[in-house]
Amino acid sequence: MDENQLLEQEKRENRRLRRKKSQRKAYLTMVLLLVVLTAVTVFGMILFRNMQQEELLHSQEKIDEMLGSEEALPTMEPMLGTPTPSPEEVFDKTLEEKIAAMTLEEKVAGLFIVTPEALTGVDAATQAGDKTKEALEKYPVGGIIYFQKNMKSASQLEELISKTVSYAKYPLFIAVDEEGGEVSRLAKAGIGPKVDSAAKIGAAGDVDKAYQAGKTIGENLVKYGFNLNFAPVADISNVEKSVMKDRAYSSDAATASTYVTSMMLGMDEMGVTSCLKHFPGIGCTTQDTHDGMATTQRELHEFGANEFKVFQAGMEAGTQMIMVGHISAPNLTGNDEPCVFSKKLITDILRIEMKYNGVVISDALNMGAISTYYGSDEAAVMALKAGCDMLLMPESFEKAYAGVLAAILDGTISEERVNDSLKRVYRIKYSE
Repeated sequence: MDENQLLEQEKRENRRLRRKKSQRKAYLTMVLLLVVLTAVTVFGMILFRNMQQEELLHSQEKIDEMLGSEEALPTMEPMLGTPTPSPEEVFDKTLEEKIAAMTLEEKVAGLFIVTPEALTGVDAATQAGDKTKEALEKYPVGGIIYFQKNMKSASQLEELISKTVSYAKYPLFIAVDEEGGEVSRLAKAGIGPKVDSAAKIGAAGDVDKAYQAGKTIGENLVKYGFNLNFAPVADISNVEKSVMKDRAYSSDAATASTYVTSMMLGMDEMGVTSCLKHFPGIGCTTQDTHDGMATTQRELHEFGANEFKVFQAGMEAGTQMIMVGHISAPNLTGNDEPCVFSKKLITDILRIEMKYNGVVISDALNMGAISTYYGSDEAAVMALKAGCDMLLMPESFEKAYAGVLAAILDGTISEERVNDSLKRVYRIKYSE
């Protein structure tokens, strides 16, 4: 082999070695590229998975935050199967919110029913103007009671009541004593029908007459704007010369119960709230609490077998208000104080034993049985502590108001106790 051939062979060998070297480099490059691509893919998958986990964790935190939020819970209650509040529960909640928004001074004023004269300072109120408006702004009382001297004509009375109501910040009881017979303010003023007394209706032996009397009275009262009548009398005249002889339907509890509930239902049908009076029953006395103290020695079992049966019948028929009288019944209450100051009678017997949950109102606190022996402030506080919800006609409204306010501020009476009374009162007013 000559020299040229050897050179050619060497060149070929070098070219082959270079090709093999190039192939190895290409192979290594591909391997490296595959490794890099694989690493990138794996890293991307790990990163994606971490992002998903972080997102899930964030979402869970949001859910936990919502579940822990008090504001979010009410919207989730239907999903959790929480019972829907009943209409009564919703109504009670609304009343509680209204009362919570009142000032303490407004709450105290709301416990009183007074005459327009006690509110404005005039001698005989027959119209409502700036004095009435200013007085109601200062003292938003729970109600106003009108007497014959306030009634000059049908149009005058209607305007008087209409304007008074328009000035009130809160709903008012517009009250009157229209029993029939001698206790008939509108009838005696010539702007209402004459209705027979309870004694005369009872003696006739026709219970429907009591119902018709209640309906007739109620229909007339509504025309003028009255929504509360302190009637019927639930007393029984069961002693000779009873102070309630003409105002009570009977001396028998069962008979009186039928007539009392019939008259009450007649008024209620016409949209007038009735008020049974005078618990525990003052027909067993011959003395008049308008003039001074009246006392009975009757025992608890005697009241239970007689007077209480009439009031119980009224409760079962749906009465929303009961008036407590001023007689002294030491064998019933345990002391000589008027019944309106007896916690044993009002709270223990009427509320707890007889299961009455309506409004309890005092008889007029300006009557001799009270005003002769007690100051207006003292009497108002004692009646509330005993269990009354409302206070009728204190001798001095401003003094009684100040006394109750002071008693709440010093802790003698709790504000919660006042709230409970107002809730019972507003349950009637906002149901009308």
